[in-house]
Amino acid sequence: MAVQLSTSINIKEPRWDQTTFMGRAKHFFTVTDPRNILLSNEQLENAHKIITDYRKGVVTPELSEDELWRAKYIFDSAFHPDTGEKMILIGRMSAQVPMNMTITGCMMTFYKTTPAVVVWQWINQSFNAIVNYTNRSGDAPITVSQLGTAYVSATTGAVATALGLNALTKHVSPLFGRFVPFAAVAAANCINIPLMRQRELKHGIPITDENDNRLGESTKAAQQAISQVVVSRILMASPGMAIPPFLMNHLEKKAFLKKFPWMSAPIQVGLVGFCLVFATPLCCALFPQKSSMSVSRLEPELQEKIRASHPGVERVYFNKGL
Repeated sequence: MAVQLSTSINIKEPRWDQTTFMGRAKHFFTVTDPRNILLSNEQLENAHKIITDYRKGVVTPELSEDELWRAKYIFDSAFHPDTGEKMILIGRMSAQVPMNMTITGCMMTFYKTTPAVVVWQWINQSFNAIVNYTNRSGDAPITVSQLGTAYVSATTGAVATALGLNALTKHVSPLFGRFVPFAAVAAANCINIPLMRQRELKHGIPITDENDNRLGESTKAAQQAISQVVVSRILMASPGMAIPPFLMNHLEKKAFLKKFPWMSAPIQVGLVGFCLVFATPLCCALFPQKSSMSVSRLEPELQEKIRASHPGVERVYFNKGL
């Protein structure tokens, strides 16, 4: 007779130690695994049932510990940690590599003409808007007006940056022109993410103690969470947008690409994809997903409330989003 799996495994937390960079990296290599976007609805719902039942103390018959963790990571890849809703397919972290390698590769291939810049920056910001909305922190809804403002502002910022830098680089080495898309993406991230998550900046995100007891909402925590995400996103894009330009600048002088110029885009997409396979999980791992801050750094009124109701609490915790 098979031994039933223990119900004491803590699946609220990742499988690996999240206080270390290596533990977080292992976690995000699993979360961002592109194979997860190929899972069927039936597989997602099965993982949802296994995890939901396990949290209630009900263990699926003959379930092994490895199968439980696999179900947890399927669950985490498709369902929002705060709202519990199924996330938009292309907004999931598992879609980051295939989507970004295609869009970034094309941005860096077709960057010389104004129409190409406008089209690819618009496509990129449309994708970013979906990702930022899908991976927002907290369980509060965002309005259509807020979504529209963030989307239009980020797209305008990215296109203006790209076109402005394109004009400046016409009189310098062509290599500098290849870095224009990266500058545009970095500028857009600084605009898009805070605007897409503006409700969090105005009203705060949920904060808890170390035992997940909700203590309130904090705008200070939201500021820290969003700044960490902006840094991670810019660094995430860096290898894929900084290394290929040097390689492509060298390769395009060779006979092969002069003979087959149409191969430039597929090669660039492939190079970007290779960089993103590693950059995406490693940059997500720079900061703990369950971020924390000292109670003394919270808003004064929230500090008073926490010290009155939970006098022993010195640090608060929150989901920083992705």
